[in-house]
Amino acid sequence: MSPVARILPCGTRLHLQHGPIDLVIGADGDREAAFAAAQARFETMLEELVEELPLLKSQITAHSPCPAGAIAQRMDQATRPHCGTFVTPMAAVAGAVADTVLEAMHAATPMQRAYVNNGGDIALHLGPGQTFVTAMNDHQGQDLGRIDITHASGIGGIATSGRHGRSLSLGIADSVTVLAKTAAQADAAATLIANAVDQPDHRAIHRQLASDLQDGSDLGEQQVVTGCDRLSAGDIDAALQAGEQRALDMQRENHIIAAALFLQGHCRLVGNTGFTPSVRTQLYA
Repeated sequence: MSPVARILPCGTRLHLQHGPIDLVIGADGDREAAFAAAQARFETMLEELVEELPLLKSQITAHSPCPAGAIAQRMDQATRPHCGTFVTPMAAVAGAVADTVLEAMHAATPMQRAYVNNGGDIALHLGPGQTFVTAMNDHQGQDLGRIDITHASGIGGIATSGRHGRSLSLGIADSVTVLAKTAAQADAAATLIANAVDQPDHRAIHRQLASDLQDGSDLGEQQVVTGCDRLSAGDIDAALQAGEQRALDMQRENHIIAAALFLQGHCRLVGNTGFTPSVRTQLYA
């Protein structure tokens, strides 16, 4: 199947789709030139990734070979700093694709504001004085709050991960949203912080081998979460604290700018840049 491109009914956004890659793109400025550049770069993206898929689905270590493709290199650069724990470059694939398309648009024409949304993982360009606002929702569409980003924040990527997302998760977080300099960095960090929100061996948490749930999963024989019963306030606090510590470590090492962690109606914020939780969310200090 060939890549599909169409302008959405609003007339101001471009939809690109090819296999599992599904992008919604917006741009202020020379929109026609920006969209043409995005479409041209998108044409070969899936083939580029498939060429190196075995390497990209393998656990990354300090000694792993570096991939050849530009998108794959972004994935590698976003995940290699975290190779002390289990992670594959695929943890950053959605963000890396979004970053790559945005880069092509930026190279083609000056833009005041632009974004590439790849299934909720967003690469973002904001010129001076520009802002970007988006909502945070849970897996049932309930409001979790909003994110307000300004040019001055230095944020170029937004990503969300958790056990209700598109990918399998090792942790119990309902969702973790991360703000970082790039979408690839945010994507990798959101995955790993969501994995860290956990209560190992808790009887209320149900797990299965990733390989039993999804053929060809990059998680292989890792135990992924398939369900989580209602937890006590103490268990929720402990799980969020574990994730918060991982986020703080990443913030200290300049891998992320901020993060919002959600579990069963409770939230922890790291950095607090741009996040406003909804009134229905209990915020742990």
